[in-house]
Amino acid sequence: MIQQMIREEQHSSRALHIPREDLAQEATTRMKPEVARVIAESRVRDVLQLFNRDYLYGQGRFDEYQDGLLLKWGDGYSRKHIWITVENGNLVFETSHFKPCDKPYCTGTHHVLTPDLYKNLDVVNQELADRFRRPVYERSDD
Repeated sequence: MIQQMIREEQHSSRALHIPREDLAQEATTRMKPEVARVIAESRVRDVLQLFNRDYLYGQGRFDEYQDGLLLKWGDGYSRKHIWITVENGNLVFETSHFKPCDKPYCTGTHHVLTPDLYKNLDVVNQELADRFRRPVYERSDD
């Protein structure tokens, strides 16, 4: 109800789901079992759902892929996302910077959390807080 009222007030024409015919080939509704296990152990989905509820008023959209999870929000030129994948048992966050930062798990374009790190909820919360403050902006095709 509140989501609908917000969309009406913002005059948003954004759909909350992607029609099946518009899905990318790699888009699925189910992650690989290993990916789902890492996502569950890290609790990133739980934290992202709280963020979506409390700060985005439910306007964010979750997309699952074989190798990860994506939270998108915003319209038009302000579309932002948090992209999380699992590679070799590690939780990988796409970053908005292209040079290594001061975090020891930074590769320059991604933050790679090993199992010891992603099982620590404080580390996951801090990383997600950083991704919320500096999300990746979708590039315009224009």
